[in-house]
Formats: sequence, C-alpha cells, structure tokens
Amino acid sequence: MTPYFFGYGSLVNRNTHTYPDARLAQLQGWRRVWVRTALRDMVFLSVEPDPGTTIDGLVAAVPGADWDALDTRETGYDRISSGGAVLHDILPSPDMAHYSIAPKNQQQGGDNAILLSYLDVVVQGFLREYGIDGVTRFFDTTRGWDAPVLNDRAAPRYPRHQPLTRQETALVDDNLDRLAAQVK
Repeated sequence: MTPYFFGYGSLVNRNTHTYPDARLAQLQGWRRVWVRTALRDMVFLSVEPDPGTTIDGLVAAVPGADWDALDTRETGYDRISSGGAVLHDILPSPDMAHYSIAPKNQQQGGDNAILLSYLDVVVQGFLREYGIDGVTRFFDTTRGWDAPVLNDRAAPRYPRHQPLTRQETALVDDNLDRLAAQVK
C-alpha cells in the first residue's frame, strides 16, 4: 500500500508540491515549534510531542514509496513514523510519516530568524485549506514566536515563496501583531 506523509507547514500549501491525493488531516499529540539548528541560518518549523495538542495539516500519497524527493526537500529533518497519531479519512489506513527536527540537532539562542516569505506560504496554505479559523489555530498551536521574523518579502529567500493577496498579507501581519512577534 502507498505510504502517506503528514505536512504541517509549507506542505499544507498545495502550490509548493505535486503530491497526489492530498487531503485534510490532523496530527494528535504534537504541536508545532520554531527551532534553531546549526544546519541553517534560518529557523525551522518543526513539531514536538505535546499530548494535549492536535494540529491541522495535509496528508498526501508518496507514490511508489519513493521518499527521496521529499527527504531532500525536508533536509535537516528526520522522517518519523506517525503511528496512529494522524486523524484522516483514508481506508484502509496507510503507513504515515511526518518530519521533525530531533532535539539533539536543535540549539538554543542565536539570532536565526523565521523567514517571512516562508511563513507567508504556510499561512496561505492554511487559509486555503482551513479558512481564517485554521490560520488562527496555526498561530495558536505553534510555539517559539519569540524568534525574530525577518521581513524578506521584497527579496524572498524561501525557494518556494508564493505571491500573496493584500488580504493574505494582512492576515499574516495581523496575527504576528497579535502575538507580539518581532518583525525586523
């Protein structure tokens, strides 16, 4: 049976990939977190165990169980089995995996920043899939907003950046203001 991945960040934005059979799903017992590593000069969006939290996302098939392209896209992350933590409507239930930065690869402190061009893509995906309430849940179920946010919209550093409407841009900015995030 074809395996599936659970995406909780940029993979929620269907414009950033061509994986088939993408559909809404949730991951129970995990929360999103912004983490720093020595691997990149930007902050990664990862997940960490949190028994009281369920996060929204997408699942999609990995044709032929060929994980190479997705593993390359997710360089720096470990692919881990999701077990029965993913809530979805696929029958029979396939094997599922999601990506996470292992605690041993995380570092505390530093001046690494969240790329606004990356965050824009993530929020656009959540808006399209889950609406405004889904965007609010994304921000509220993500930890680490104390990391600075680098405003790179004029010259996007994120390779899969997408154009945003004025309303999408305002939605990102309003939520960052609501969380008192530091945009520089």
